Amino acid sequence: MARVNKVNTNDERQVLTVPEAGRRFGLGRNAAYEAARTGQIPTLRFGKLKRVSVKVIDRMLDGGGLASNPNGGTARVVEK
Repeated sequence: MARVNKVNTNDERQVLTVPEAGRRFGLGRNAAYEAARTGQIPTLRFGKLKRVSVKVIDRMLDGGGLASNPNGGTARVVEK
């Protein structure tokens, strides 16, 4: 019998691409990658892929505080 892989179709992913995460902060694609490069958006690396945790984004947006960066820095949400 063939094995069937189930796919999560409810779109409740736990990680987003850098541009998707950037859109949540109101950033364009290039600005999102720059923020990820400088550690302002904390990222997870999977080989060459960079992803951003939805939990970290939500925490940053809800609390407006610091989020741990797995690369050793911190990210701060600045409210104007």
